[in-house]
Formats: sequence, structure tokens, C-alpha cells
Amino acid sequence: MLHITSLNEGLELFKALGSDVRIEILNILLENDNMSMNELASRLNITNGALTSHIKKLENCGLITTSSESAVHGNQKICSIHLDKILIDLEKPAEIENVYHTELKVGHYTNYQICPTCGLASADALIGEVDDPRYFEHPDRYNADILWFTRGYVEYAIPNFIPASKKITQITISAELSSEAPGTNNDWPSDISFYLNDIHIGDWTSPGDFGDVKGLLTPDWWYANWNQYGLLKQLVINQKGTYIDGLKISDVKIDDFHLNCHSSIRFRLAVEDDARHVGGLTIFGKSFGNYSQDIKVSLGYAPVEEMK
Repeated sequence: MLHITSLNEGLELFKALGSDVRIEILNILLENDNMSMNELASRLNITNGALTSHIKKLENCGLITTSSESAVHGNQKICSIHLDKILIDLEKPAEIENVYHTELKVGHYTNYQICPTCGLASADALIGEVDDPRYFEHPDRYNADILWFTRGYVEYAIPNFIPASKKITQITISAELSSEAPGTNNDWPSDISFYLNDIHIGDWTSPGDFGDVKGLLTPDWWYANWNQYGLLKQLVINQKGTYIDGLKISDVKIDDFHLNCHSSIRFRLAVEDDARHVGGLTIFGKSFGNYSQDIKVSLGYAPVEEMK
């Protein structure tokens, strides 16, 4: 899914969709899964040269992908749909005061305990060897933009720089997540548990380890049969409970933690040994997947007297 939050952000997409021919190309590919350039040109009754220009515009904004396949008379280019959903959200964000924002790199965990399959990578290369948990201690892990494991946890220390004499009233965390299957498997559920300062705040079941299409941001050197993208999830802990994407997942409230400007905050993502679906976890940073972000955190705060 592509999430557009402003008109300027979606400008190239809107330009690509502003053509009857390109809309027809998308309709044909939606009906046929994938087609060669020759087949598309024949269906549209245009030359291959004219089709190439349209295909390039659609590919540049991530709507379709192309690949080369061997044929009787040489290689042919195959076109297929890349995005299955486009969300356009043009509502002006509410002006929120008294919020501290920060972002955590995927590799900046402060504690971990994981089991293979597992591994880490930066935007440029693998870090160490895959399926060897020792490399989660490697100094280069701080550059990691993706990590994955089958069972266990990673834990992050959330920076707390809210002003003095304030209490935390809400914590919002967003990250791109998926399961971790051997290779990839879009139907591979995994129960992912969330903890704050060792208190279990809820669970979310990831539906799969997605590899059907290349992630929009996933580097070209990345292996085609490895984790390509995840789902962007938003976790909120407030005075009413804990929510994921607006749905309540537990009655654990922010007041249960008594967090102020001096508090340490530890956030853990885990796949438990006794979970119903032990399907692993992949965390995507801004150089992988479909969303250009690391783990985003917002701390809402208010004067202590307002919390009494």
C-alpha cells in the first residue's frame, strides 16, 4: 500500500494516472496478473515505442514493476501490478502541542534475545552472516535498516527529553513490521507481543512475510526471495488503554506506568515461544520496505498538576 499525505507528495502519481492509456494499462494488468510488452502493445493497438514511455511513467511512481524473461526469440519484458492499494489522506494534521518526537534506527536496540532464522542488514550490505545470532552484537548493527528473527525479542530505549515537571500522557509508536518465514510467505501468521518497561501491553498478529513484489524502497542488491516489505502499524498507549491502528488491544493505560521527565522507557517487540503463531518478526527501516521511516516515537506530555 502507498500512503499519500499531501498533494505535493502524490504529484508524480497523479501525473502518471492522468492518461487514459495508462489507466487502461493498469486495468489490463489487474485482469491478467502480468503481460509482456508485446501483448500489451497489441491489446492497446499502439507501438512498442509508445508503450515504453507509458510503462516508464507507471514504473517510476511504483504502480507497476517490470522484469525480463527468456523467450523463444530472446528476452521479453514482463509487466505486473506492484501496488494493490493507494491511500490518499489529505486531511490537515491537527496541531498538537506538548509532544516530543524522536526516531529510533532499527539497529539501535539496547537488548535482545533471538533465535534463527535471523539477520541484519544496512542499506548497502548484510551485517555479518545470516542465521548467526552473534552478529546482533556486531558494531555495525547500529547501521542496520532491517532485522529479522524467528523467536525472541529486541528492546529499545526510548529517549525521554520532555520538559522538567511534566508527565507523559500518551506514547505513540509506529513501525513497518512483518513476520519472518524461511524465504518469504505471504500467508505466515505471527503473534507479535509489545512490552513497555516489562509490562505486556498487547499483541498483534502479522498476516505474513511479504515477498510477492519488491518493496518500494528495498535496495536493488537485496535478494528477491527475502523479506520485501511490511505493514505500517501504529501503537498508541493513552489514558483509556492501548490501541493498534485505532483498535483497542488491552486495558493497559499510560497512567499505569507513572512516567515523568526522569523515567526510563523501554519498548520491546517479541515473538514468544508459547505464542499460538510463532512466525517470527521483521522490522523495516527507512531504506527497506514501503515506508521511508525508522521506528517513530511521540511522547505527549502535560504539567504534573493536570494529571492529578
